[in-house]
Formats: sequence, structure tokens, C-alpha cells
Amino acid sequence: MAEDHAIVRGGLKQIFALSKDIRVVCEAATGTEVLHRVRQDKFDLLLLDMTMPGVSGADLIGRVKATQPGLPILILSMHNDSQVVARAFKAGASGYITKDCDPEKLLQAVRKVAVGQKYIDPLLAEQMAFDMAFPERRLPHASLSNREFEVLRLLAMGKSINDIARQLVISNKTVSTHKMHLMKKMGLSSMAAIVSYAIQHGLLE
Repeated sequence: MAEDHAIVRGGLKQIFALSKDIRVVCEAATGTEVLHRVRQDKFDLLLLDMTMPGVSGADLIGRVKATQPGLPILILSMHNDSQVVARAFKAGASGYITKDCDPEKLLQAVRKVAVGQKYIDPLLAEQMAFDMAFPERRLPHASLSNREFEVLRLLAMGKSINDIARQLVISNKTVSTHKMHLMKKMGLSSMAAIVSYAIQHGLLE
């Protein structure tokens, strides 16, 4: 179970404790811890928050799958943006559910993904289908690469170029290039515009 908020982890453990067939065998609070656990421990499913300190999002999903290709990943996130959901599945997630779901739905999702099936909240699936049917209505951030999208989120969270470079393990110059590209693609001209856009479209957790 990977979640950076201790109080949320505690609540989740209480939910799982009520179920005889589900057991939390280890926890992680950062992306680095997730990768360490995946390399060191064996388990049937990774319940992963989409936004973690350090490596996170589609980048973290991809790294986990590179280490343990057969490990099912269920995303539990505040993000209900269809583009965020799509990026998670493209990176290798097997399921996606939001944190406002009821406990029984979460247990259902865990059981389904753990045996190799897919799971997505019906409302999210409907929104994704709508976006595919009407691509002209897709929001500007849909055009970003996974790396550009991650840089967008981190900039909107107030991270500096240096902070982002350290977190993503890339050079300052590369971060600046991603920033320039994403601003051009989205038609944004300032940091204030980046923050405003991210808040407006629920890209921050």
C-alpha cells in the first residue's frame, strides 16, 4: 500500500482489516520506498496513490512495471481527470478508483485487479469514452507527454526547476525545456497561468 498520508493509510488498513481475504503486508510513503519495496518484497497487488513524494504518477507506474512486470497495480487517487486516468493505464496500471469511492467498491476493485482483471470506476470510464468520441473537446494538457505533464504538475505545486530536476533525476536544462514546450503547447504565458490551469482542472492533489 503506497500512500504518503499516514492518516489515509490508517483508514485504509481499517477497511482492509474487516475483510478476511485481504492483508496489507507492507507500506510505502514515497516513490523511492515503493521502488525499494517492489524490489525486496513479494505481494499480489500494489495499491498506489497517483501522487507521491519523489517519483510518482505514470513515471512511477512505469518503473514498477519494469521491475515487476506481472505485478497488478490499482491506482487509488483524488484525481478524476480522464487524461490522468488514461496516462495511468497506458503506463501499466490495471485499475483506477478515486478516493471518494465507498469502501465496498474499493474492496471489489482490489479483489478484481489482484486476480488479473481490469477495474475502472464507471463514471471515469464514461468520461474517457466521451473524450475519445469527441477528441476536439480534449483539454490542452491532453497533448503533453507524460514527462511534460509531470513537470506541469510539479511547477503548479510550487516546485522550483532545481527541485523538479532532483525529483525526476533529470538535468535543470531538461526541466526548463519541458517547461518551455508545455507552455507553448498549452498556450500558457506565465507561472500564474500554469497554477491557475492546474487548479481549475483538478490536476493537483
